[in-house]
Amino acid sequence: MATDIHPTAVVDPSARLGEGVSVGAFTWIGPGVEIGDGTTIGPHCSVHGPTRIGRGNRIVGHAAIGGDPQDKKYRGETVSLEIGDRNLVREFVTFNRGTGDGGGVTRIGSDNWFLAYTHVAHDCVVGNHCVFSNNASLAGHVHVGDHVILSGFAGVHQFCRIGAHAFIGMGAFVNGDVPPFLMVAQDKYARPRGINAEGLKRRGFDPARIAAIRRAYRALYLGDAKLEEARAELAEIAASGSEDVRAMLDFIEHGERPLLR
Repeated sequence: MATDIHPTAVVDPSARLGEGVSVGAFTWIGPGVEIGDGTTIGPHCSVHGPTRIGRGNRIVGHAAIGGDPQDKKYRGETVSLEIGDRNLVREFVTFNRGTGDGGGVTRIGSDNWFLAYTHVAHDCVVGNHCVFSNNASLAGHVHVGDHVILSGFAGVHQFCRIGAHAFIGMGAFVNGDVPPFLMVAQDKYARPRGINAEGLKRRGFDPARIAAIRRAYRALYLGDAKLEEARAELAEIAASGSEDVRAMLDFIEHGERPLLR
């Protein structure tokens, strides 16, 4: 299956395009770019290298992929962007490459949706099956787990982590770590508002699993217990056989930012 490059597109000779790649009108593909089989890049896009894009991605148009990190400490060192497979990238999305001081790589997984005007900054790590609604943005060095939903206009502070299956509400400004399974809503700064029960049900979590997660949430957020006391209660729940609560506890114990409470 041959590549399909519009006559007005500019593709650097060093770029490597797989079978069935399509490049739209007035799109620019720079040196050091690798694009996997079956990926479609629409009109008026730019892809800067070093960037590796996997198979079956759909980049709709006017997206800026692999641009220099927006960090004053960046001095032109070689840094990269890695994107997995089957992602949907809508209009005016921006993904930046990493920084030398931050590990050098921005990584985006597979099967994600990035809707219009979303932004993933330098050195971020995004998992799989996530949804970034319009204008959702990550500052640098953010880690996002699998199956996370960021609603429209949500913003995440540098170095924060969003655990798997979390739901971030519209306009929420997240300035601390969000454990797995939580639902967060805006109140000046984002505050926990319960667990993401509906999302967990849709992904096949049975009532017993959800009940254990809910019990852990109550221990963390619905009492006067200090964090160390709440962690002890989570450890008891995890010891009774809940791997989900064990994941929450492990998440809490390995963060650079304060826990969102």
